[in-house]
Amino acid sequence: MPREYLKKAHLTATSDASNVNDIVQGILDDIEAGGDEKALEYAAKFDNYDGNVLLTQEEIDAAIALVPEKIKQDIAFSHANVKRFAEAQKTTLQDVEVEVIPGLIAGQKTIPVDAAGCYIPGGRYSHIASAIMTVTTAKVAGCKHIVACSPPRPGVGVAPAIIYAAHICGADKIMAMGGVQGVASMTFGLFGLPKANILVGPGNQFVAEAKRILFGRVGIDMIAGPTDSLILADKTADPMVVATDLVGQAEHGYNSPVWLVTDDRTLAEEVMRLVPTLIDALPEVNRDNATAAWRDYAEVILCDDREEMAAASDEYAPEHLTVQADDLDWWQDRLTCYGSLFLGEETTVAFGDKASGTNHVLPTSRAATYTGGLSVHKYMKIVTWQRSTRDGAKPIAEATARISRLEGMEGHARTADIRLAKFFPDEVFDLTAEE
Repeated sequence: MPREYLKKAHLTATSDASNVNDIVQGILDDIEAGGDEKALEYAAKFDNYDGNVLLTQEEIDAAIALVPEKIKQDIAFSHANVKRFAEAQKTTLQDVEVEVIPGLIAGQKTIPVDAAGCYIPGGRYSHIASAIMTVTTAKVAGCKHIVACSPPRPGVGVAPAIIYAAHICGADKIMAMGGVQGVASMTFGLFGLPKANILVGPGNQFVAEAKRILFGRVGIDMIAGPTDSLILADKTADPMVVATDLVGQAEHGYNSPVWLVTDDRTLAEEVMRLVPTLIDALPEVNRDNATAAWRDYAEVILCDDREEMAAASDEYAPEHLTVQADDLDWWQDRLTCYGSLFLGEETTVAFGDKASGTNHVLPTSRAATYTGGLSVHKYMKIVTWQRSTRDGAKPIAEATARISRLEGMEGHARTADIRLAKFFPDEVFDLTAEE
């Protein structure tokens, strides 16, 4: 039986994507040409903020004093988990040295980038966890300078809890600036900052477009679209837990897809009955987002068996993938395309979003087919090196000369020729590309 869509989306995450390229490119060009002054003009226009762009230590201390002690403890708990996981990830990247052929030694070396720019959303929601996720991983990687950039609220500034999180996680500077102007300031090295080598962190469509345009002159973690989540559930799943998890992710935004894939019709129908009721019980600001996301973007897919369910999941390549089904080991071995995987009802996407240690900056819009999310690895350059004895260089030079001539690259060939002539003056070599 083909997959049956008990609920089919009539919009996709990119259905309402407007052409923001021209707007963003114009802002970037203005700021690059006009520097600090032009960035401040855009901050006044879009952030409606005229306070200090780079927070002073006194301002940081004042903000920290406003954060309740219990929240400080929660942030510290999350930071410790993210730091511990990032440190474990870093151990998987090691310098390597191998003798490729006798006398020729090649290797790889891992080097952290110097300057990281971490964008932390602060509009509809204050993304405290994003400060933890981005700054902590940059710090563990060994970046020498880390800027945390977050949009200020008119008359208030950056949310105190974001300031506290960025500070304890290791940010060297905290910037009160949002949107394209914040991204541009980190990239161009405005306000006395070093130019960022990499930009990381989620943001709205304008921030995402700015990162896309700037990619190449700086590195980026990924080009992020609306967040998306998929749940794989069988007859053993609790419909209320499944429905609650779908609603929890739908509140991200009006265009945030959530998908349920199951082989149990009864479960699917019960979840579809429960979701609207759970959405109605949310506070208004959350309810509006979840209502639109469920109405326009959500899907419920009925499959024949778990293999078809897994295949459907891999096709969707969700940012967040939850399995609430029997035999979790089978699912973990079988599934291949996701940003982060949550196995069993004892864990949930919100755990990863906030406090469990894995990173919540993840690939969206099917990008999980080719990349993972933000990790300590993103800040690390894996470079290679080589050195050789003269005997070790001999066969490499011969092969290089012949391959280069076959390609028509005579200049390359002669760099090999000269070494053979210098190192082995009494030998004759056939360095032509002909039979």
